[in-house]
Formats: sequence, structure tokens, C-alpha cells
Amino acid sequence: MSGTSSPSGERTVEQQSHAPVVNSTKDLLRLGLGALGVVYGDIGTSPLYAIKECFAAGHGVDPSVANVLGILSLVFWSLTLVITVKYVGFVLRADNHGDGGILALLALVTEQRSHAGKGEGGRTRMLILVVLGLIGFSLLLGEGMITPAISVLGALEGLDVATPVFRPFIVPMAVVILIALFLLQKRGTAGIGALFGPAMAVWFVSLAALGLPSIAAEPRVLAAIDPRHAVDFFLANGLHGFLILGAVVLCVTGGEALYADLGHFGKKPIRFAWLLIVFPALLVNYFGQGALLLRHPGELIENPFFELAPPALLYPLVVLATFAAIIASQALISGAYSLAQQAMQLGFLPRLTIVHTSGEASGQIYVPEINRLLAVACVLLVIAFRSSSSLAAAYGISVMGTMMCTSVLLGRVLRRRWGWAALPALAMVIFFLAIEIPFFAANLPKIAHGGWFPIAMGSVFFAVATTWKRGRRLVQEKILAGALPLETFIADLAKRKPIRVDGTAVVLSSMLEITPPVLLHHFKHNRVLHERVVILTALTEGIPEVPRRDRVEVTDLGEGFWRVVAHYGFMQTPSVPDILAACTPFGLEVRPGAASYILGRETILSSGRSRMAKWRKSLFIYLSRNARPANAFFNVPPNRVVELGAQIEL
Repeated sequence: MSGTSSPSGERTVEQQSHAPVVNSTKDLLRLGLGALGVVYGDIGTSPLYAIKECFAAGHGVDPSVANVLGILSLVFWSLTLVITVKYVGFVLRADNHGDGGILALLALVTEQRSHAGKGEGGRTRMLILVVLGLIGFSLLLGEGMITPAISVLGALEGLDVATPVFRPFIVPMAVVILIALFLLQKRGTAGIGALFGPAMAVWFVSLAALGLPSIAAEPRVLAAIDPRHAVDFFLANGLHGFLILGAVVLCVTGGEALYADLGHFGKKPIRFAWLLIVFPALLVNYFGQGALLLRHPGELIENPFFELAPPALLYPLVVLATFAAIIASQALISGAYSLAQQAMQLGFLPRLTIVHTSGEASGQIYVPEINRLLAVACVLLVIAFRSSSSLAAAYGISVMGTMMCTSVLLGRVLRRRWGWAALPALAMVIFFLAIEIPFFAANLPKIAHGGWFPIAMGSVFFAVATTWKRGRRLVQEKILAGALPLETFIADLAKRKPIRVDGTAVVLSSMLEITPPVLLHHFKHNRVLHERVVILTALTEGIPEVPRRDRVEVTDLGEGFWRVVAHYGFMQTPSVPDILAACTPFGLEVRPGAASYILGRETILSSGRSRMAKWRKSLFIYLSRNARPANAFFNVPPNRVVELGAQIEL
């Protein structure tokens, strides 16, 4: 029944912003506080492990004065250029009618392509952009598996600083916390979500409070703002200096969340929270850890973050850090749900179970299939890697891979949406890639030590997305090859005058203009039709939400036939009863509980001659069999459904 559509078609859907409107300072403060709890959880917990990982024994860089200043300079300029300049300054402006994220950006780019015309750039260029968008999407899902594991482990490792007695219990405690977190997902976050913002505000204040006394005791650490210290660090350390970028990248993890959560909070609150709270707090804490290392030159301090705390405050800090890690994990989990919903509505994933956990906030959803996948992956990661340092090796590749894909797609937006000339747009993309490619390359040697995980998971997600998209296209081609135009079918009925029975039949169809195959099968076997037949198609537009006033098109086709086309955004879930209710003002009144619903159930066979590889056919068949049934997904009244099966050979 569902399909994808471009807003460049015959009918133009009114495009309104999906993001909240900021009308007052009170709105700005409220949304900015909310952004602290959702947008900045991931990057806000990076101080737990970033500096520690930079001076880990495996990197071969001792904590000398020059090295400490050099690494702090890299941290400062990474946060400044990647997060502040790229994301806050540019990427947040590339919204898709108020919404953000790699798939929203991909939808925006493909929308622009349809407006630009087929001759400009060619199919190959567009294919490359789509592939990059899917790679970024796949790596981002992989990052969603790593973040909860590394954040919770990094927080609990503070217990090891207090006393080695806790060391054997860190992994079991992390597993218990993660299992509890995933078990609670189905209840939603509406009840405790209001606490996330204030709790993270306390966390960021604590970050600054820990760092300030240390900086005051060693003010020369502020010299690290000078980028020459970063240059000197590379010159002095050679290959080891380059490879340390694989650890420095940890300070910018979570940067993509600024863009992904754009639709929930809007540009101003996200920028406000970053510039006034998050960025200063992170810098003060990182520089505070650096000042601690400067006061002990050459000494190996295993966990500089927790060493900043007075002994009496160590246990409360561990509790606060654990709570911050849980909030960061929740933000990534919720983000994974939204990402999966977008991918499904854009045709890259099969139908999933979408449970709305809040009657007020439509964006608060729960996807059981994704929840189970993340839960198993996170627990296995904790058990397999056992420490945040080990997991750090797996983190950088997924983070930088996604950021690089965003940079390339942003270049397309610079040209097509903002009207930049080719040279400045190319220069901007090259500038961002010149920062991100070295970070990515520095993580490649870590593939054998954990970096394989995001690559493997990203490859799996990419294979699933591309296989499903291609498989559905082949199925539609098979259907179209033997299709009968709807006008021809209705004209033939006018001549034959078949038996009509009382009532309304709603036929769900994924394609316009043709007679739904399930309707042909129904008529062929039963030789009767309902007095009124409604052919219903739901199309997903390349925007986050379609306003209710633009939801449906209703056309009287004659002979008792009606066509209903429902338009939804990629952040919305179609509902047949809601669609039928919206038809009443257009002269089509259908009582959902009284109608009969005729659905087709496809059985895919691999015995066809399509060019799809055998493994892809097997994967597509598996995905098709396990997709959520159409009647459940579209909220069709279960006791009014008639299903007819059909076999399709690929």
C-alpha cells in the first residue's frame, strides 16, 4: 500500500517547518534545556574517556608537557572546527523543512535532484549521493550500538579509581544497567524525559566545576589554544602523532546528534545550548584534565577525569556520571528508533512495529525489533571488550565515516539549495574533508582491534537497505509488467455489469493508475464486487510531516470506484482509519468498522531470472517474510480483513 513520492510530482504538498517555533526567551531556555538532555548526552560524556585514551599505553605518547599541550590543542580545534563551525555554523542550516539527520539530508538532496532535471549531473552522480547517504545511515546505526556500551563502562570505571575492589564488578554492573535500560524502553520516556535536561545541566556544571580549580592551579595549560602546539606535536611524534587522532576523535563523538535532533528542538535552542553551556563546559573539563597531567609531567595517570574529583566526591561523581551515561544511551536509542522509522518510510527497510509511547509527542516512538537488536549488541560488546579503552577502537570509524558522508551531501545542498558557485562549495567540502579524512585514516589501524565491528555492522545494515530497496523495485516491475490500467478495468465493468453486493471494500494498493492485482484476484475467484470500492494508496513524501489539511486526495472514478491517495512524511506512520476519516469532507464517507479490507500477501520465490544475486534474493525473501503484516502496520481493523495470496518469482 505504501510507496515513496517526490514533492516534484503533479501535486505539491504544502511544506511547513517540522521544528518547534521559538517565540520568546522562555521558549529558547526551555528548548535549550531539553536539548541538553537529548542532543548533547553523547558528546557530553566524552570527557569520561577521551583524554584517558589519548595517553593510553598503546599509543606510545608519554604525557610530557609538549605532548599534553599538543593533544589539548587538537581537542580544542577539533571541537571548534568540526562541531562549532561545521555543524553549528553550516549543517544545522541544511534542514529538510525543519527536520535533520543523514536520511533527512538524503531526502533533501534527492528532492533537489528531481527539481534540477535528469540531464544535470546524471544518474551516476545521484547514485553516489544515495550510496553515501545509506553508508552514513548504516554507520550511524552501528554507532548507536557502541555509545551505550562505552558510556556506561566509562562511567563505572570511576569505581576502579576509588578502589580496585570494584574492578571485577564493573562489567556485570554495566550489563545489568544496559539490560534494565532496554527493558524499560517499551514504557516510553515521557515520565522521566523531563528530568534529562536538568540532570545534564547538573552534569555540565559539574564538568566545569571539576576543571576550573585544576586550570587555576596550572594556568599555562591555556597555551594549548595556540594551534602551533598541535603542529609541533605532529612534527615531534611523527607517525605516533598522526595515529593519536584516532583517540582525539572521541571528543567529537555525538556531533551528528546536533543535526539528527534538529526537528525536536530547532536551530536556535541547539546553538544556544552549545555555545553558552556545552562547549565552554567541555573545554574547561578537557583543559582541567590537561592541567592535572601538566602538574605531574611524565607520570601515567590512568583516569584523569575521575582524578580531578576530591576523594570525598568520587562516589557521587560516579553516580552522576552513570546517570549521564544512561541519558546519553537513551538519546542514541531513541535516535535509532527515529532513524529506522525514516528508513522504513523512505523504502530502505521493511515494515517495522512502530509503537507511539506518548499521546502528546508524536516523535516519541518505540521499535521492538530495533530495541532487541541494540540490546543484544550492547550487552555482547560490553562482555567482549570489557573496557571503554577497548571499545574506543571501534568508535572512531563509525563517527568519522558518518561525518564524511554528511560533508559530501552538504556540498550538494550548498550548490542546489543555497545557490553557491561551484568553486566555493567545493572548497568548503574539501575543507571539512581535510579535517575528517585524517581522523578516519588514523582509525584504520584499529580495524583488527575492534574497528572491524562498525564496519561489519555498517555493511550488514547497508546490505539490508540496498537489498530491500532493489527487491521492492523488482517486485513492482513484475507487477507492472502484467498490470491492467484501472481505467480499462472500470470501463470493462461498465459493460459487463457484474453482481454488486452491499457495503464498501477498501483495497490497499502500493501503486497508482493500475488495477490492484489483489482486486483482480478477488473478482476472478468470487465474481462479485462490493457496491463501493475504495482503492487506497499511501505515499511517503520527501519531507518530515505532511499537514492534516493536505493529507488526502479523493477522486470519484465512477461505477462505484473511488481512489484515495494519502500523503505522509517520513516521520509519520499511516493509519487507515485516520485516512478514511479525512475523506468525509470530500464526499466519501466510510465507517472503518463496517468496511471490508482486501489485502494482498506476496510470497516471493527465488526461482525467477532477475539479475539479483542469490544471497540478495535469500535476504530479501527473509525480510519479506518477517516484515510486519500490512493490516497491523496500517492499523486496519483485524476482524474485517480479507487476504489473498500471490506468488512472485525474482
